Amino acid sequence: MEAGTGPVLSTLLGLLLLSTPGTRGANPALVARITDKGLDYAAKEGLLSLQQELRKITLPDFTGDFKIKAVGRGHYEFHSLEVQNCELRHPSLKLLPGQGLSLAISDSSISIQGEWKARKSFIKSHGSFDLDVKGITISVDLLLGSDLSGRPTVTASQCSSRIHDVDVHVSGKLGWLLNLFHNQIESKLRKVLENKICEMIRKSVTSDLQPYLQTLPVTADIDNILGIDYSLVEAPRAKAGMLDVMFKGEIFNRNQRSPDTLPVPTMNLPEDNKKMVYFAISDHAFNIASRVYHQAGYLNFSITDDMLPPDSNIRLNTKAFRPFTPQITRRYPDMNMELIGTVVSAPLLNDSPGNLSLTPQMEIEGFVVLPSSAREPVFRLGVVTNIFVSLTFSNTKVMGMLHPEKAQVKLIESKVGMFNVNLFQAFLNYYLLNTLYPDANDELAKGFPLPLPRRIQLHDLDLQIYKDFLYLGANVQYMRV
Repeated sequence: MEAGTGPVLSTLLGLLLLSTPGTRGANPALVARITDKGLDYAAKEGLLSLQQELRKITLPDFTGDFKIKAVGRGHYEFHSLEVQNCELRHPSLKLLPGQGLSLAISDSSISIQGEWKARKSFIKSHGSFDLDVKGITISVDLLLGSDLSGRPTVTASQCSSRIHDVDVHVSGKLGWLLNLFHNQIESKLRKVLENKICEMIRKSVTSDLQPYLQTLPVTADIDNILGIDYSLVEAPRAKAGMLDVMFKGEIFNRNQRSPDTLPVPTMNLPEDNKKMVYFAISDHAFNIASRVYHQAGYLNFSITDDMLPPDSNIRLNTKAFRPFTPQITRRYPDMNMELIGTVVSAPLLNDSPGNLSLTPQMEIEGFVVLPSSAREPVFRLGVVTNIFVSLTFSNTKVMGMLHPEKAQVKLIESKVGMFNVNLFQAFLNYYLLNTLYPDANDELAKGFPLPLPRRIQLHDLDLQIYKDFLYLGANVQYMRV
């Protein structure tokens, strides 16, 4: 859908993903808030697209008869009507609580050129004409809803167009004759144009905008493990100057989806209106992602000697491990080792104004690889660390980066006697900071997709951190081809 009122309203509706059904579920994990500033931008973008569409409008030929006492009866026909120019002004997009949106355009004009021909008895003539249409007002109400899958729907529930003034300028040998009854011609042209404008708008909503909205997926892939459900949960909430649109925002395992039974906390959003759009993302979404990763074993890790940097002073074999536990070489001379790290429980995101952090708790178990390739456990350690999280943004995604503090290690069990916890702690921190966390940050850099339609990009982004949710403000740009 490259032209038409598809981009008009897709700029807005695709962004809003509005619906007006009954409540689908509990609290949303993601809320999109559109301000009056965002509606104003959408109206201006819609105006440009509607102008392009009106320039391509096909007007029907129309005919009529005339009767003048001094001349008698005759017949005329206007044909080959083409729009030469279209100027739409003063767009206004308003909320209709419980229904959808109202788009109004006023004080607009259209210039049209065409051909005419007329006959009186055996006399025939033809020529050209110019039609100036001024004082056009257009009003259309859009009823917004959703289907059973949670995708948005739209219909033009009411449309009206009015034309204040129509001037026809006829040239040609009998042009003076047609000018004698220009009022009749202008009245007929006014009615044709008024009907055609609304016909075009209704057709574009049905054939362009509605199919466009239906292509918007209700789920999106985050990575090879996670997906997110963007279906709508209830009707938008309209209040002074803003509209809140609620998304389920449920993170799920793409390979084995199961219902989320944890309640989503209520987000009390601030009354900001400086940006066009705001996204409130609940901690719940991130914590469910953490739980899915944990259940899938994605947060666990294994360390073998070939995974250590070549310049590491410590190798994963019993000989090199002797400084940690001197007795290990007596029982297991010159054997390879493996460390397996397990996250005890899914780490939850801790947020307070201006700060995001995680406090994962892990256990690391050390194994000796016997000549038979069997693994024998020799020690078990507990590990706690605090990780600060920073967020960055692209035009369409939220991306994260981990900034860990040093891990703290304690001995839980040793089957090989004394164990130097402090030395192992230094080794573990070296590995985590140089290998494990960089790998994790590479994954986080892939980003968390925001619910945006095609060709919508965000800029001037501003992040605020509140208790239980992140609040991202942005302005919107529609990228034209």
